[in-house]
Amino acid sequence: MRTISQSNMLLRARTELPDGLRMATDEFRDGWNLLLTVNARRLEEQIVKRGWSCFKIAQNSQRCGVGDTSQEAIANALKLALHRISEHFNAAEVEHIELTQYPWFFLARVGVCPFRIQRDAILPALDESVPSPIAARQRRLPLNSAALYPDFGSAMPMLKEMLISSRSAQARIE
Repeated sequence: MRTISQSNMLLRARTELPDGLRMATDEFRDGWNLLLTVNARRLEEQIVKRGWSCFKIAQNSQRCGVGDTSQEAIANALKLALHRISEHFNAAEVEHIELTQYPWFFLARVGVCPFRIQRDAILPALDESVPSPIAARQRRLPLNSAALYPDFGSAMPMLKEMLISSRSAQARIE
């Protein structure tokens, strides 16, 4: 598999493209192919030049993945991000990659932006593209929290005493 980097484009395996537009691809995972020679801007230019439309959707999908190597972590995060893209979208751009190296593994955060390539210039209304309201996070413990966490209140004085005694012991050492 090729190296995955920012601005790489992926196409669904059976994406219809304009006549005469041939793209070199490498199979990625789960019905997605990695475009080898073009980025998002160049692909859009070639599609528009042939009379088709290419819509970039601003809502991106970001996921994390881990791996033994940086590319394995990126590929795992990309796979998870692509699973979140609706079937209505037939292309995706790797918008950003954030990589962190730990002693035994790599952690990658990958954001992908969905695209829709089509003949028509009008984007159909998609129910999935409208964000649903998110319920506000509850900031207080439930009324029966003492029953749910019976040891919580009794542990606080003990923890406070441990903190105070460790501070005084630290001051005596210095």
